[in-house]
Amino acid sequence: MTIISISMNERMIEEIDKIQKELGFSGRSETLRAGARMLIADNKEKEKLSGKINSILMLIHSQKDEITVSEIKHKFEDITKTQIHSHLKENKCLDIFILEGNATRIKKMVNLLDTSDKMDYVKLIAP
Repeated sequence: MTIISISMNERMIEEIDKIQKELGFSGRSETLRAGARMLIADNKEKEKLSGKINSILMLIHSQKDEITVSEIKHKFEDITKTQIHSHLKENKCLDIFILEGNATRIKKMVNLLDTSDKMDYVKLIAP
């Protein structure tokens, strides 16, 4: 098995340790492998999307990072049917987008949000 090295802030390490204990993983490596498997499976699901689709996109982000969401969402007004924005506790925001359009466009929007370091959570739900 290949060994890789990654850098993480203390908060992420604490969260990984918490997950490890709660779910009974043998160590951090096994916890991170499980996370990587989930990311790979999620990506494979997105890759299968094609043609015109309907989907729901959920985001959680810091209120101070609303500008990032706004900049990205304006590039995809053609596929956005509805957006719901709600303020959560601890200066967090929840955005729910109802999307309809070409799967390639939807995946591009999700990718921009996913790769932004400003999002706490990004989840695309597509039948």
